[in-house]
Amino acid sequence: YFLIFAVMRLTKPTLFTNIPVTCEERDLPGNLFNQIMKDDPSIVKGAETLMLGEMLTLPQNFGNIFLGETFSSYISVHNDSNQVVKDILVKADLQTSSQRLNLSASSAAVAELKPDCCIDDVIHHEVKEIGTHILVCAVSYTTQTGEKMYFRKFFKFQVLNEVFHSTFNNCTDEVFLEAQIQNITTSPMFMEKVSLEPSMMYNVAELNTVDTVGKSESTFGARTYLQPMDTRQYLYCLKPKQEFAEKAGVIKGVTVIGKLDIVWKTNLGERGRLQTSQLQRMAPGYGDVRLSLETIPDTVNLEEPFDITCKITNCSERTMDLVLEMCNTNSIHWCGVSGRQLGKLHPSSSLHLAFTLLSSVQGLQSVSGLRLTDTFLKRTYEYDDIAQVCVVSSEVKQS
Repeated sequence: YFLIFAVMRLTKPTLFTNIPVTCEERDLPGNLFNQIMKDDPSIVKGAETLMLGEMLTLPQNFGNIFLGETFSSYISVHNDSNQVVKDILVKADLQTSSQRLNLSASSAAVAELKPDCCIDDVIHHEVKEIGTHILVCAVSYTTQTGEKMYFRKFFKFQVLNEVFHSTFNNCTDEVFLEAQIQNITTSPMFMEKVSLEPSMMYNVAELNTVDTVGKSESTFGARTYLQPMDTRQYLYCLKPKQEFAEKAGVIKGVTVIGKLDIVWKTNLGERGRLQTSQLQRMAPGYGDVRLSLETIPDTVNLEEPFDITCKITNCSERTMDLVLEMCNTNSIHWCGVSGRQLGKLHPSSSLHLAFTLLSSVQGLQSVSGLRLTDTFLKRTYEYDDIAQVCVVSSEVKQS
């Protein structure tokens, strides 16, 4: 070949660190190891045993690439012969598991390349897929004798992901999203932004700050650094917009929640950004009739009445004629008339019911025993474990 092809990844240097080797003065080396560390120019004076460095070192290998970072590479084609070559075309493609991307800055061929001259190019690509990536670099040219030459090289690397996991919890019409983010890199990571962009049916409230003395502070403290292998949980509450909250059937089928936008920086300021695809939850199965809890006290006194409020929604496409029954359990007793008529409930309509209960047993008790019967179809809907309430003696609560 007349041409030599070189590819190098462009990445920022890292801080040089030494592993401290020391001993006590009464040991055989005496103060020798300590003096060597103090004389080392790469170690911070006064902090010889803390593995802190002031010097930068160039990368010795390809290194790791993480999802959301920008992959940069320097490509150089050098004419190592004593002849002029013509029509040089350099092409760089990135092959992923799903697509092939052209990263070349220009698709035009260079007319000629004289001996000992180079063609240089820098390519950039924001990594959006995990797994194996192959950088395919190809060069074609024509010699002085008119012979057409072609060769290519392959550079394979892996794209890793700083671990992301999400869980959902449905509470009435509200949805709580917990996003767990783990730093699996070998250096601290500065979390610049973690936000949730909700879908069109929801409004979102971030639950990652606390108000102290009229000032909002992050629950993670003033320093938003995430150390290697550390995990952080971000919590969001999504509430349906008013125009959708009144339509029980619409909210029932909503599975798309929104997208997370994560922005971070590494220890030398390299920026990374990851936007997830649309997060989806399992749509809750409410059945024909949905019973949701509106209000309930956290703590109640033993053998003293307390009030709760429930909401009943007709999620079917037919009108229902409902009868309410209240069944006592071993610990929870319902106060009121059982078997009363609630009347007709049209599709997507709701009604609120207030109940009075008392508990005969201390501890965390489950509110159970509601029964709704549709007289049209003679079908009964049972609701147990509606909520939990903490029951304490009156002496404990007063103290």
